Amino acid sequence: MILNSVMCDSDSNPAPAKTHLDILYLDAYYCIVNKPSGLLVHRSWIDPHATEFALQLVRDQLGQYVYPVHRLDRPTSGVLMFALSPEAARRAAALFERHDIEKTYVSIVRGYSPEAGIIDHPLREKLDKLSDRQARPDKPAQEAVTHFRRLATIELPVCVDRYPQSRYSLVEFKPKTGRKHQLRRHSKHINCPIIGDAKHGKSSHNHFFAEHLKADRLLLAAVSLTFKHPYSAETIECLAPLDATFNQLIARFSWQQSIDRRLLTPG
Repeated sequence: MILNSVMCDSDSNPAPAKTHLDILYLDAYYCIVNKPSGLLVHRSWIDPHATEFALQLVRDQLGQYVYPVHRLDRPTSGVLMFALSPEAARRAAALFERHDIEKTYVSIVRGYSPEAGIIDHPLREKLDKLSDRQARPDKPAQEAVTHFRRLATIELPVCVDRYPQSRYSLVEFKPKTGRKHQLRRHSKHINCPIIGDAKHGKSSHNHFFAEHLKADRLLLAAVSLTFKHPYSAETIECLAPLDATFNQLIARFSWQQSIDRRLLTPG
């Protein structure tokens, strides 16, 4: 069953004020929305002054309590799942823990990435001084696995760094584990950091996209979530269309034929 929907280059940049989120899927147990880049999922020490959160917006839209069942970094846009009861949340969380949910992301990265492969690179937890105050500083590196494939490339006749031309790739990621900042850190590990990543990328390329290509956000989007419904056993695929920033870049680089057209905004 396929259901389609009826923006910052750092973790601290807020999303534009919103009164509602696009609902991609809704039934008696779950609500899945398209979260914009810059919006926190819930109240966090990352930004104690933030006044809008996805949790609050979905709660107000539905008129009931909702329960987040997975994470999506503040600057990452896309598919975000909430449960409508504690029991439904436990069942969905179990799917994530067993890796029975397939998550797909698209990203624009620096350089020509390898055509396809598996990044099997354990990650040691990096602690945030505010939001991770209770985490163990001596926690060993955890298994982290990401499947990826390159969808398209472009070479621009612009000297952004050391070379007279600048190369970029459109990449699809399918993480098999869910470590903090996994895709951002794995992209850096293969020397193809995600554009707009202030922590793991390169500022010259981030600034080029922000100043000359109207793209001032982390160019990482969770575009689909596929899972077997914990109650009906029906296969659900939710697709989150890309935002205006992503769409105009894909059009500018003539990448429309390289990506699932259901993810593009018509016109």
